Amino acid sequence: MNHSSFTMSESARHWGALWGDRPHAWARNEEQQTPVYEQALESVGLERGDAVLDVGCGTGVFLRLCADRGADVTGIDASERLLEIAGDRLPEADLRLGDLQTLPFADDAFDLVTGFTSFFFAEDMVAALREAGRVARPGAPVVIQLFGRPQHCDLEAMKAAVAAFRGEDHRSYWRPGIGEELATQAGLTVEHAFDCTWAYAYPDSDSLVEHMLSAGGAGYIAGPAREGEMREAIRAALAHCRQADGSYRVTNEWHVIVARGSRS
Repeated sequence: MNHSSFTMSESARHWGALWGDRPHAWARNEEQQTPVYEQALESVGLERGDAVLDVGCGTGVFLRLCADRGADVTGIDASERLLEIAGDRLPEADLRLGDLQTLPFADDAFDLVTGFTSFFFAEDMVAALREAGRVARPGAPVVIQLFGRPQHCDLEAMKAAVAAFRGEDHRSYWRPGIGEELATQAGLTVEHAFDCTWAYAYPDSDSLVEHMLSAGGAGYIAGPAREGEMREAIRAALAHCRQADGSYRVTNEWHVIVARGSRS
């Protein structure tokens, strides 16, 4: 793993620490995100030898799919602990610890740039998208995954439960076309978008809670003194996802935007 020479922002350090709190639980969660990764690859196409950058690559599940298709893969993430797992999954990859607002790559370096639920963690999302466009070759696809319509997202209930432990009121920033507007402000040309829905599956409530605590550092936010309280809050928030056999299906909609780099 390459430790980038520049200094990461405080925001990147903050989120890197949170997402790296329970990396192995998150790795198992991320493996369930394969359906949206597959749909993204279908929507843009991928040729053997293409250079791919995944921004906020996490534990490398998407990059593994690309490498298995013959791509030359690169990833960057603010969490060193997630990158360690990505390195085990992808020993052939160029993996960097860094900040998505200051990518340590040359202009026009990649045939595909992706960010799956990562760009909205930037302090300045437009700046992060502008960087993605900078390192994409002219006309190369930039894939942006965001949350879908709140009423179609079981994870909104989870986010609200975690916000209470931060002493905040949960707000959804979703509105129609917001991702497309931000991409356009960043100088990207939006080509098309699609919605993708799938369910995270857990065999029982203990498994559900363990995996939810790994998302965005939820367990870290609660702290040891309040973790038991957060566990119960998660169970209550996602009680509607419980199936007759005691398993859980947490269904969520995602909005995926395919834009193009437009550097000349």
